[in-house]
Amino acid sequence: MKKKSIILSRMKKIFVALSIASVSLGMTSCSDWLEMSSYTADDSETVFSDEATAEMYVEGCYRGLIHSEMFYQLGMGETVMHSCEDGSTNNSKYMICNYKYDPTIPATVTTVFKEQYRIIEATNIGISRLNTMPETTKRNALLGEVLAIRAFCYHNLIRIYGDVPAVWKPLEEMDPNDGSTFYPKRSPRDGIYDQIISDLQKAVDYLPWYGESGYSTPERLSKQGAYALLARVALYAGGYSLRWNLETNDPATLQMARRDDAARVKELYKIADDACEAIISKGENSLVQAQGGMTAFQYLWYNHCQRNFTATNPEMIFELGEYGTTTNSDFGVYAHPGSRGGKYGSRKAMQFMLPTYYLSFDKKDIRRDVSCTSYSVYFLNKGASDDTWVDVGTTYSCIMPGKFRISWCVEPASASQRNLDIPIMRYADVLLMYAETQNYLNNGPTQAAKNALQEVRDRAGIGSLAIPSGQQDFEDAIVQERKWEFAGEFTLRSDLTRMNRLADELATAKQAMKDLSDRKNEYEDISTYRLYKYHVDGQNYGDTFLAVDYIGLTDAKEIEVIKSVPSNAADYNAFQIKLAEIVKAHGVAVASGDKWYPVNMFEAYTSTYNGYARKLVGFTNGFNALQIGNIIYTKPIGSVENGGTYPNWIEAADGSDGLYYGFKKNCAELFPFAAKSAGHPMIDNPNLTQHPGYLE
Repeated sequence: MKKKSIILSRMKKIFVALSIASVSLGMTSCSDWLEMSSYTADDSETVFSDEATAEMYVEGCYRGLIHSEMFYQLGMGETVMHSCEDGSTNNSKYMICNYKYDPTIPATVTTVFKEQYRIIEATNIGISRLNTMPETTKRNALLGEVLAIRAFCYHNLIRIYGDVPAVWKPLEEMDPNDGSTFYPKRSPRDGIYDQIISDLQKAVDYLPWYGESGYSTPERLSKQGAYALLARVALYAGGYSLRWNLETNDPATLQMARRDDAARVKELYKIADDACEAIISKGENSLVQAQGGMTAFQYLWYNHCQRNFTATNPEMIFELGEYGTTTNSDFGVYAHPGSRGGKYGSRKAMQFMLPTYYLSFDKKDIRRDVSCTSYSVYFLNKGASDDTWVDVGTTYSCIMPGKFRISWCVEPASASQRNLDIPIMRYADVLLMYAETQNYLNNGPTQAAKNALQEVRDRAGIGSLAIPSGQQDFEDAIVQERKWEFAGEFTLRSDLTRMNRLADELATAKQAMKDLSDRKNEYEDISTYRLYKYHVDGQNYGDTFLAVDYIGLTDAKEIEVIKSVPSNAADYNAFQIKLAEIVKAHGVAVASGDKWYPVNMFEAYTSTYNGYARKLVGFTNGFNALQIGNIIYTKPIGSVENGGTYPNWIEAADGSDGLYYGFKKNCAELFPFAAKSAGHPMIDNPNLTQHPGYLE
């Protein structure tokens, strides 16, 4: 008894100290936070003795809310973005992206569980202690924040693992003699959802609207933030999930299903609907529009990378603050177009966009060249300080993420940092959730649902696309619109699960990639060759450059001209004249000094043809490795170019590898708990049961 009491006391002090210490490290966008003196108290009575120190504690609860696993492991495998680690395809991130889980090796997520419960314990302390303080507007707002933060943590745990332990009190208030205090069992997710939805409804009442909050950034939760989280959580609570009998843990009981209570499901959709409508009708938020010579979508993400909150605040409802030498996450280091040396340093892109996703955009859609980049930053010669860096065009297999590109960011303290906030809730999400709830509740899209979808499409430049009138067709349109809008924002994977679309969407995406590789069906007439325009990179943080100009070639005579790239430098000028004639034939003006180079989009980036083509514009070594994981750029994407077979990452001949090769319906929709070593849930907690699809 004494030993457990000592443990509880120490854990209490650790959690309080961690939360307080996080303040000066985590929420550093506002100058008053930067100037606060350090706080070292580790006693909760002292911390919650007044609102000023209580606020410091609450601010600390935000730190680490989005762990790197959420965007590096869970942000892919949703038919949009994919893993491209170096080496072979048998690494943990590649396997997780392809749903090949194994709880006894690192092929499952391990740290999210620990980090979410760390924050849950901190918020439990905050909720308990704030409830003992005199009720004031300020105290209520602080209580609303910790209730919402805790709800967000449980939401993340459930969408990753399903039924998880529910802990609603601080450890110091729990019975140390009760076995469930230190070793809690899985709790039914529906009960957890009901609790956190109730908590979010309280948070909505407690928190001020953003316009009344006095906050200069959406890095803290406002009423809009709580409403948006409420809508998202309610949709998950009312949606589909992988379920099983918790009592028997029988694998035969695994099934994708909603909760049994149909009336409650409808009520949850109504809660989400009302939450979205509250934000929309308030009128404080809007979609960012075009300014400064940029398209609207570029203006949004460029200014997000620049930390220009004034420009993005109307749309960014809630984002996680990441600033300074100690609080930068690695979020912005992973998702970018890749850079080799120069101003930005050498950073590899370890994620790429599926070319079928890149090709799915309407030609008018301004989001494609923001979310996807068909270029990477590379030097012309050997990378000396006086070298020239080029935005070099890539092949179909090397389309990289673009929303959080290096060149758009403010200059970091080091190459491994970006000072880039993590977006959590945007107004565009509110509009599309509202369109979804209106469609569900009314057995088809209402005019309000159509208007919400139309608003997102208008901003994207595709407002002329027809909006479906049938319920299923409208839902299909919402699913696709969410992909176009939210690429790289790490919610799409579990969104497909809650809508019971994951298995079908993965199968469709895999077949589409095979069709692209074979150039058949909708990809039968896709251009094999592109002419990219030579473009020197600006080598400055804050460069607004968006995309390399290119011309897709389909004319047989033009293709015949460009197929024979000269290998002798003496012939380059003459060949450039031929390329200029082709460019002019496509209605593109050619200025003095303009240079173009062809690319076979279905060959490997380093193929003989593509390598010699880059030498046309000055690359001394056209075969240099691209700054992206090498399982992608060294392989042709075309089956013909690959000797009549698909590259392994699309489909291995024996089925042992390939796109989503590990996916098992009614199993891989959720992750198993890690069970390899100390620190893993299944090792540390003897009362936990494993996901029945991963029992030995």
